[in-house]
Amino acid sequence: MSPDEKWLAAAIELAVRNVGEGGGPFSAMIVTEGTLVSTGCNRVTRDNDPTAHAEVVAIRAACRARGDFSLAGATLYASCEPCPLCLAAALWARVDRVAYAADRHDAARGGFDDREFYDLFARDWATWTMTVEALAAPNSAEPFDAWLANPDRVEY
Repeated sequence: MSPDEKWLAAAIELAVRNVGEGGGPFSAMIVTEGTLVSTGCNRVTRDNDPTAHAEVVAIRAACRARGDFSLAGATLYASCEPCPLCLAAALWARVDRVAYAADRHDAARGGFDDREFYDLFARDWATWTMTVEALAAPNSAEPFDAWLANPDRVEY
């Protein structure tokens, strides 16, 4: 069994266990140089937190464990294809690689919106049911000016 197969099998097992404990059918693991850094399970309904996806939970735990917001050098293993939220979180965390087992079509069969959100993000905002709009504010650049003027800022 290859390392990828091993980690994906572990992620699938964790996801099945999470379902048995009342959670969603998703889990994720952050692995660096063959070592498990963190795990995460879907906690959306348990915690009433729509951002508590398995990948986000695993990324948060890995960043705490590493003491860094960057997970450069890490692989994110997920029991299912990460949704757009989770892919964005992986990008922000600077994860090097994402590997997953089931896909968005499997998630849709299970009643999850992943495929719909992928389709939605491919469309113009004007077609969305949720309004997304930029509003004019005379001081909109001030936070960035303050950021650039701060000599103690941590670049990312």
